[in-house]
Amino acid sequence: MRHTFCFSLLLGSLLTLGLGARPAAAQTGEAVNATANGTLLGMSKLSPEHTTLMKAVKAAGLEDAARGATKYTVFAPTNAAFDKLPAGKLNELLRPANKGRLAQLLGAHVVPGSYLAANLTDGLQLQTVQGETLTVVRQPNSITLKDSKGTVATIIDDDIVAENGVIHSIDTVLTPAAAPAQK
Repeated sequence: MRHTFCFSLLLGSLLTLGLGARPAAAQTGEAVNATANGTLLGMSKLSPEHTTLMKAVKAAGLEDAARGATKYTVFAPTNAAFDKLPAGKLNELLRPANKGRLAQLLGAHVVPGSYLAANLTDGLQLQTVQGETLTVVRQPNSITLKDSKGTVATIIDDDIVAENGVIHSIDTVLTPAAAPAQK
């Protein structure tokens, strides 16, 4: 899988949700630091495949960058992943009145701890900062995540490493089980 340096703002912004540092069961710790390209905050070159995600981060009011040593893994939907949403859904979420719903959706893509692709073992259950459960399904040539609603996302670009986290690009937007009331 190819590596793309991208969007420290994504992780930083999602961390500003105030969801705190929940301990992760299987952080990769020093192995991540050994190959880091700087902090997530410092990795601010945006990938052309994640412009919709960055627009969503801004619309959710989560553009402040992260600081600190807490490690996170971000499963970052690509533009093509957002294109799979039902017609009009993205525009609806980007409305100012839906900031909370959008922030919750983005938080369903962030997991405490630094998980390299090698640590994403078959059957592993990860808890997002929103309290959602993602289940890893590992095949010989792919890694997928299944959320509690049954949505499946494939990791298409893995192990974008920083000192305080890891980013994996995914091909589908994950959906939180308990979305806030629609406006």
